[in-house]
Amino acid sequence: MHRSARQARIMKTLDLEGACSVTELARQLAVSDETIRRDVTAMASKGLLERVHGGVVLPQLLREPAFQKRLQHNAEAKARIARRVAAMVRNGDSLMLDTGSTTAYVARALADHSGLMVVTNCTEIAGRLAGRNRVYLAGGELRADDGAVFGASAMRFVEQFRVRYAVLSIGAIDPRDGLMDFYLQEAEFSRAVMAQASQTLVVADHSKFGIQAPVRVCRFDQVDVLVTDDSPPDALRRCLEEAGTELLIAD
Repeated sequence: MHRSARQARIMKTLDLEGACSVTELARQLAVSDETIRRDVTAMASKGLLERVHGGVVLPQLLREPAFQKRLQHNAEAKARIARRVAAMVRNGDSLMLDTGSTTAYVARALADHSGLMVVTNCTEIAGRLAGRNRVYLAGGELRADDGAVFGASAMRFVEQFRVRYAVLSIGAIDPRDGLMDFYLQEAEFSRAVMAQASQTLVVADHSKFGIQAPVRVCRFDQVDVLVTDDSPPDALRRCLEEAGTELLIAD
């Protein structure tokens, strides 16, 4: 593939995902990591992207792309992850779900469950699971992009509950810095949810491996289970093993 075609593909991936690791770009384009690094260096010099530890992001954004785009990206992988989580949840269980494209897929996979007690800050998830289950929606400031609710009142709201599972999406997973997100309010809400759950499940597809986001959510040893669609790099796998985090790969 010609350099210009590779760089166009890199920009298309960033437009969908917001951030991506060098390793993942090399896999998608079937070239070496070094080839991607040369492309990235050239593109960064033109201001087309920014380099971060282990990957690249859109310039001056350091944020996730629009929610509907995230739903479309790696959709099959997210659906497999969601089905694996749904298989763990029994009718009558209690759980909290934060806002994210993968947790939205989890809500879809739970459509046949009943008697759940669900606490969430996502209007889409709440609407998806209402009817057959008891659903509690946090109040606060509404974010237009994805119908997420944030703020101090949302965190105080979740403190009223105690649930079996916290099911959390995540923006990035880095061996050095742990689990990360793109917005402080998202990280704060995730930590509030984790404190109210017996088990914390993080759902993340392989594109989150080896990249960084601006805000640290938690350490690996604060997560009970990581549910993903592919085996993580060796460095990340070692971190999970050392932390005692169970790794589940959806098939």
